[in-house]
Amino acid sequence: MLEYIQNNIFFSLIIINYIIAIGTAIFIILNNRNPITTVSYILALVVLPFLGLLVYYFFGQEYRKDKMFKRRKVFDNETVKKWEKKLMLNNCRLEDYENGFLQNKVNVVKLLQNNQKKPLVLGNDVEILINGEKKFEALFKDLKTAKHHIHVEYYMFNDDKIGTKLINALIEKAKEGVKVRVNYDYVASGISNKNINKMKSFGIEIFPFMPVWFPNLTRKLNYRNHRKIVVIDGVIGYVGGVNISDEYVNPCDKGYWRDTHCRLKGNIVKSIQSHFLLNWNFVSQQEIEITDHLFPDVESFGDIPVQIAASGPDSDYPHIMEALFTAINGANDYIKITTPYFIPNEQMLTALKTASRRGVDVELLIPKEGDSWAAKYATNSYISGLLESGIKVFHYCKGMVHAKTMIVDGLLTTIGTSNMDYRSFEINFEITALIYNENLSEKMVQIFKEDIEHCDVVELKKWEQRPFIEKVKESFSRLWAPLL
Repeated sequence: MLEYIQNNIFFSLIIINYIIAIGTAIFIILNNRNPITTVSYILALVVLPFLGLLVYYFFGQEYRKDKMFKRRKVFDNETVKKWEKKLMLNNCRLEDYENGFLQNKVNVVKLLQNNQKKPLVLGNDVEILINGEKKFEALFKDLKTAKHHIHVEYYMFNDDKIGTKLINALIEKAKEGVKVRVNYDYVASGISNKNINKMKSFGIEIFPFMPVWFPNLTRKLNYRNHRKIVVIDGVIGYVGGVNISDEYVNPCDKGYWRDTHCRLKGNIVKSIQSHFLLNWNFVSQQEIEITDHLFPDVESFGDIPVQIAASGPDSDYPHIMEALFTAINGANDYIKITTPYFIPNEQMLTALKTASRRGVDVELLIPKEGDSWAAKYATNSYISGLLESGIKVFHYCKGMVHAKTMIVDGLLTTIGTSNMDYRSFEINFEITALIYNENLSEKMVQIFKEDIEHCDVVELKKWEQRPFIEKVKESFSRLWAPLL
């Protein structure tokens, strides 16, 4: 037997591969996950010997139910409970607002208040920041004003020119006695040990999010912290798509990078703060003493109502996806979406198509040439169906559009880190601001129109005439859409 195996090593390995693959397939089926995801992984196991097992080993395991994050230790804190109770709007007040500024968007508010205990917060100021240039200009000004703490959490934190500038700014504040905490995603970031140690030497606490170190690789490679947030003194917060990397500030030697971030000031920052603390307790294995300095009483800075949605394996439900889904189903006039990756699940795809077919003007702006070959073709595989349902599709040609925004009926605007894809909805840690304000929505509509000036309009008749090989690439990429 041993001699036979030695003489037929490749055939023997194939047999062993499929024995393991069959067991894995049975395990996947018994997990009762999304059928499309289940079929995708089983297909990978069948048609990709060895590689299919690696794909599932690194990317396919589900940890939402593991409760590996210490959520309750933050949400059960008396300080957090006090501000949530103070800011939470009861159903009677929400019904009053339904006839006022909320109109039919009250269902989105109720969803997040009931599921995530995140209140709709009144009296905030919101500033839209287009591209990294505007975002970092505002951020560096705000960092100089910090008195108590600066909290930084980023998917991509590179120590290139803009990253080094931020590191130096944080060090200067640490020298002044400001408490600085930094959480960066281990897989996506490119920050050297030299700079990490430099920050630590000045008292900055810095931790990576879920380091990928063997043998724990399988639990950690798939679930990444895709959030990009900053909190300054519990009063000023930043949320959006701009990472800490030079391409986001559009240097001359790199292609154009179109993105959207927002600066928030007011009590809504408390919601962002609580999500930072959730991840901080996990990455640092600490329990920060939650004081009034972290959740200060602040005056009203404006008249804009905002709500924060966050999701990831630490949440019971895909809150961001559900909020967007509810908003789309409640749309009456128009929906304008900008996203770098459009690989929707069936719920979102059906919601958008039916919205269009019942008379809502649905427009989708996506990059013509993205930064991922597979994601580009997977996205393109949906375009024919969208166009047939009456959805307008625009290909952004000026560069890479990385903004993640949605505008609904001139009232609701979402700006955050979540793409319109399976990975953002189900796997990564994401955060999105939902802003209920007509003036801000009007500004966002104008920005959308300006972006369209740099787009090609995708027309169904012409799109159907694209080369057959392109359609093959799209169909093949779509098979793996849940894995991208």
